Amino acid sequence: MPTRQELQPSEYAEYYAKYIEQVEPTERLIEAFDRSLAELMSYLEVVPLEQEHFSYGEDKWTITQSLQHIIDCERIFAYRALRIARADQTPLPGFEQDEFAAISGPRSRSLVSLIEELKAVRNSTRHLFASFKSAAMERTGTMSGHTHSVRAIGFVICGHALHHAKLYRERYVWA
Repeated sequence: MPTRQELQPSEYAEYYAKYIEQVEPTERLIEAFDRSLAELMSYLEVVPLEQEHFSYGEDKWTITQSLQHIIDCERIFAYRALRIARADQTPLPGFEQDEFAAISGPRSRSLVSLIEELKAVRNSTRHLFASFKSAAMERTGTMSGHTHSVRAIGFVICGHALHHAKLYRERYVWA
């Protein structure tokens, strides 16, 4: 499994550097999948159920909306990684995260159900990336108009989860 420090800037769009940099430089991708999930879970497992729809500000996502966003993004990025790993050179489009969040209906979902879904999605993502050989991990394709390697997408998934775990700890707090 690759480490973050093996990535070259040419393997991902500059926008995603903020997520990739959340992963420790010498951390292997498979370890990053485990740690980023553990970081999320360390927060989510102690959220009082009456706070599951808490938002830290007007026009900010609730805890459940944010979690649904993490799950949606992981699914989309894993799909993109699969397409690129299998040498599909079709340019893969972006998506509008705010539109996804608006229509996902997280108020109709419990935090407990979303946590279970997150665990299932992460398990699937982890198995997918573990199945990729080195050549597939290094393969590149076009995603949102930029070149990305499969391994970079894996680190984006992990870093995105770590980014939100940090936001949860810093902004989604209560007395």
